[in-house]
Amino acid sequence: MGRGTLMPRESGTLSIRIVNDIATVPAADWDACAGDNPFVRHAFLAALEASGSAQPETGWAPHHLVVEGAGGAVRAAAPMYLKSHSYGEYVFDHGWAQAYERAGGQYYPKLLIAAPFTPVTGPRLLVPPGEGAEAIEQALAAGAIEVARRFEVSSLHINFVAEAVTQRLTAHGFLVRTGEQFHWVNGGYADFDDFLTALASRKCKIIRRERRAALDDGVSVEILSGSAIAERHWDAFFRFYMDTGGRKWGRPYLNRAFFSMLGAGMADRIVLVLARRSGEYIAGAL
Repeated sequence: MGRGTLMPRESGTLSIRIVNDIATVPAADWDACAGDNPFVRHAFLAALEASGSAQPETGWAPHHLVVEGAGGAVRAAAPMYLKSHSYGEYVFDHGWAQAYERAGGQYYPKLLIAAPFTPVTGPRLLVPPGEGAEAIEQALAAGAIEVARRFEVSSLHINFVAEAVTQRLTAHGFLVRTGEQFHWVNGGYADFDDFLTALASRKCKIIRRERRAALDDGVSVEILSGSAIAERHWDAFFRFYMDTGGRKWGRPYLNRAFFSMLGAGMADRIVLVLARRSGEYIAGAL
């Protein structure tokens, strides 16, 4: 699909195009639309593509949408992929795929607007705030639907969308799929001990005992961010990632190159927690 006018504006038109390589979009233009959420920022998505983690060969063919105004100014964007499977989405629609194919249809490929491998609610239709933002969002949604029609795919999905956006998308005929997650929220606790005081005495004692037992085994914890994260730290973390993924899911999605690129592109947005015993790293969290 090339450029196509979606809606008229007083000072010109909005046009939409598909981008198969996010590196061709200036990072500043994309991030001006994406805002502060790290999982839809240019550096994160570019690392996924450049490392080969999100490419057609892995079933994630980039088909990002970019809305432009007069003079080619980027007004909105959406990270979109043509998917040949449903892995890495953390939304399990395999039952839908099987039912669709039993009825004689072909479920794959499908179109997906999402942050790959990231089950975190956040912006998906990326529109900077300001006058006309909702109209541009509606144009972006309509454009995505038009792409789905032209590609003749079975369906268009937008995963982990904020509730307010979900309500607006129903006007375009989207069906709402409801999931459930459990989040811990810091209720103003000054530190971990402060949090423990809010628990029942029995739970508090159990947690304190478990934490003492872990540290008594000679375990220390390092918290790293920014330039303090070196390749040796990524080497250690990647070993844990592969081990955990291999035991739980069978096929980890991200490769080693991705983490180096992530560190190079957005180290200031990363907190890497590593546990060490007898000088050797034994566990980590990102």
